[in-house]
Amino acid sequence: MPKGLPLEGAAPLLCAGLTVYSPMMHHGLCQPGQHLGVVGLGGLGHVAVKFAKAFNMKVTVISTSPGKKKEALERLGADCFLLINDQQQLLEVSGPHSLHPLVDMLKTCGKLILVGASVTPPVFPYMALMLGRKIIAGSAGGGTKESQDMIDFAAKHNITTDIELIPMDYVNTALERVAKNDVKYRFVIDVVNTLK
Repeated sequence: MPKGLPLEGAAPLLCAGLTVYSPMMHHGLCQPGQHLGVVGLGGLGHVAVKFAKAFNMKVTVISTSPGKKKEALERLGADCFLLINDQQQLLEVSGPHSLHPLVDMLKTCGKLILVGASVTPPVFPYMALMLGRKIIAGSAGGGTKESQDMIDFAAKHNITTDIELIPMDYVNTALERVAKNDVKYRFVIDVVNTLK
């Protein structure tokens, strides 16, 4: 772990950070001036915005939550915010949904990389993929070298995960808050101070 990187903000990068960094590197989505759309501004999305801005990319956050606009644009530095008003058109990113609206947003030869887990398989729009020479791929993480590259990049650019540090006896309340989508963006348990 690089010196100077706070452990409580860096530890979740080994999950959320690698989940978004790995496909960005693998699929060449890390070049200055490229345009990256981030669907959902949660535990993965906020880290994707931070990495993309560190790569000097143009970032558009796509969300169904109007309350996240200020966070995306002002605090995280996204360039654009696209509100999808119809919950049926774009449901929860990690839930069952049609990928058609997202594929339609891609330019010719654009890439849609799925990193959120879904219990129900999404609906694939075959014709939109073929006619636009578009790609849908998935990624769930990376290896040891990529983990070190990611954490070194994060340290160089002062990127950490936005967390709420909680004592161990708050875990049940934290789980209730997660179920209500009431966390920005990760809970980290303060084990050391809890055990003192």
